[in-house]
Amino acid sequence: MKDTPDITADDQTAKFHVRALFISDVHLGTRTARADQLLGLLRCCDADVIYLVGDIVDFWRVRRGPHWPQTHNDVLQKLMRKVRKGTRLILIPGNHDEGLRDYAGMQFGGVEIHRDYLHTTALGQRYVVMHGDEFDVVVRTARWLALLGDRGYEFALWLNHPLNWLRRHLGLGYWSFSAYVKYRVKSAVAFIGAFEEAVAAEARRRAAHGVICGHIHHAADRTFDGVHYVNCGDWVESCTAVVETRDGHLRIVHWLDQTGNLAQAALAGAPARS
Repeated sequence: MKDTPDITADDQTAKFHVRALFISDVHLGTRTARADQLLGLLRCCDADVIYLVGDIVDFWRVRRGPHWPQTHNDVLQKLMRKVRKGTRLILIPGNHDEGLRDYAGMQFGGVEIHRDYLHTTALGQRYVVMHGDEFDVVVRTARWLALLGDRGYEFALWLNHPLNWLRRHLGLGYWSFSAYVKYRVKSAVAFIGAFEEAVAAEARRRAAHGVICGHIHHAADRTFDGVHYVNCGDWVESCTAVVETRDGHLRIVHWLDQTGNLAQAALAGAPARS
């Protein structure tokens, strides 16, 4: 599996069809959700099945007072239109929308809800699809600390706006302060590594080829002792998703709001390592 070249939202006319689209950590209901960017991908790409891999709506933030512009409605409406046209939509709740786990095994308006799911690619490889918070020690054992960390992360995301306003006026490109901090602090890097290994171990326990997850807002494609670990990333910083192309290969797709070329090979099924 290889990262694709960046995809730009400027090209809205192209249309691609993939076997599966995996999206996680959109955090609708917050000011940091980049719903307009996700809409660009959904307009560009159709799929046989779409997996919503947790934290699609941020109920932690909604309870404190939601930020819900029209674009957030548009994302949900676009997804439901795809369901009406025949797309299978599978929702796997995360920790920010964990209340939906009470409805696991049920279906509402064509939306299937599962705690996790076993996805089989066109090549016959089995992947466990889960959000991943089950393997986050902080979320599992110290919810108050997770909530405190969420507030700090939210503040770091807010700082991205004034910093990038200044960078735009200086003729510089987008830069994420929150991502910089997350990937430079040694304890955060160690946490990400431990999380990835723990999730991969769960896939190995289930005798699966790999795992597709979210939660840590860090798109990745790694192999741990023969287990393929794929993380969808997020739609508050990186604007990334994972697709299974029609020939059964998994790819990370980057969607940016800056000028670039549409990565046709990524969505159309060019050969790739898996």
